[in-house]
Amino acid sequence: MKKDTHQFVHDYNGLGAFGLDPETDRETLLFYLQKFSEDSFMTLLLPRLSDREVEELYLLINQKLKTHLSEDEYHAVFLKDR
Repeated sequence: MKKDTHQFVHDYNGLGAFGLDPETDRETLLFYLQKFSEDSFMTLLLPRLSDREVEELYLLINQKLKTHLSEDEYHAVFLKDR
């Protein structure tokens, strides 16, 4: 059974613009992140990133997870290992 979903990107009909208002910004970010995490896109992008860029992206994401998720949320919602 698959644990991960990317349904928002399939259903989104919004503007896809950033800087208009907070709701549209968040919707646009969700859309971009779901497109960004597609296996085919990651296969294209990752080899082009420097080691430093890979580290920067990892550290940014990890810092946001640590700041905004509890330990239980991290495991249950992000990792889905509980």
